[in-house]
Amino acid sequence: MKVIYDPETDTLTIIFSEKPVAESDEDKPGVILDYDASGNLVSMEILDASRRVTLPGRIEYQVTSIPV
Repeated sequence: MKVIYDPETDTLTIIFSEKPVAESDEDKPGVILDYDASGNLVSMEILDASRRVTLPGRIEYQVTSIPV
């Protein structure tokens, strides 16, 4: 997974897979979802990110442990 924030365009992009995008859908105004040919979510783009996301240039990553 890759997260990219572009302050020049104020766009936050989250890439889940490097597969080619076959279809895009603006789920909500300013939130674009990209899908591969099989309908799997490939990436998500958030426009005007600084108005929608707290501190878009800061990323916190957390993995929860799975009980054994």
